[in-house]
Amino acid sequence: MTQVSTIGTSGVKWGDSEKQQWLALQAVKRSYFADVVSQIDALGSEFSVEQYGQLQYPELAPATTEYPLFVLKPKSWQTDKPTVLVTGGVHGYETSGVHGALAFAKTAAAQYSQAFNLVIAPCVSPWGYETINRWNPTATDPNRSFYANSPAQESAALMKMVSELGVQLLAHFDLHETTDSDNTEFRPALAARDAQTHDNWNIPDGFYLVGDSENPQAEFQAAIINAVATVTHIAPADENGEIIGAPLEQLGVINYANTKLGLCGGLSNASYKTTTEVYPDSATATPEECIAAQVMVITSGLDFILAQHNA
Repeated sequence: MTQVSTIGTSGVKWGDSEKQQWLALQAVKRSYFADVVSQIDALGSEFSVEQYGQLQYPELAPATTEYPLFVLKPKSWQTDKPTVLVTGGVHGYETSGVHGALAFAKTAAAQYSQAFNLVIAPCVSPWGYETINRWNPTATDPNRSFYANSPAQESAALMKMVSELGVQLLAHFDLHETTDSDNTEFRPALAARDAQTHDNWNIPDGFYLVGDSENPQAEFQAAIINAVATVTHIAPADENGEIIGAPLEQLGVINYANTKLGLCGGLSNASYKTTTEVYPDSATATPEECIAAQVMVITSGLDFILAQHNA
């Protein structure tokens, strides 16, 4: 757990000095290059592996200061196919998002490549992956930074890559987790950084989805929930009929204003979009189950879209 109680003054927002103090507390716990890039490289026979950005953080010296960003794309782009985006690791600490995107690429993407141009960005925030962190080195949350002139290099690079595809996305699957560390570490850090009081400490026990309130696609979300329920348990609403402070729209589904909040799910006007929230800290969940749930989201969502378009 990263201690933030000694940083700054209670009730006062962090400045550069406090953010540097926070950064000094972070430590590398695993390797983006060994865990993730090696798997991306191994997929080179099935996908075109392209570097779409290079994160540069000189404040990390003498440790690693540069991180290349990779996307998997079709070897042969076909303009008559709709394009589907899969993103993982926008919050680098959410492990099954990264490895779920990779697992989909390895095990299931081939069967859908005849119908879709699949664009897969497995790890949007590699430093966050290495340090098991929600923020980037400047104490910025990439998943609140998907807007013009973004303060997060990670978000800006992904938006540029998607824009340069030159297409309207049909679907976007953004793979996340809700973890117990959200309460023990990240929400306290957010409250300290922004000098705010947080009164919602609910951690849902199970899987749920976040749809877009501007385009909720209730049937699409329900099809995914029904499929994921065969892999892992679905989070119930709390005593207020809510999940993380948002009203339950249907079993396992809440909606956020994705674009207004600067969420990754709001980076496009995709017809179908969903953000997953796997619960890896469940007493009954395993890392393999969490990854399988992420893969099931994508495959069941694509199956739903194919059924709609072929009806």
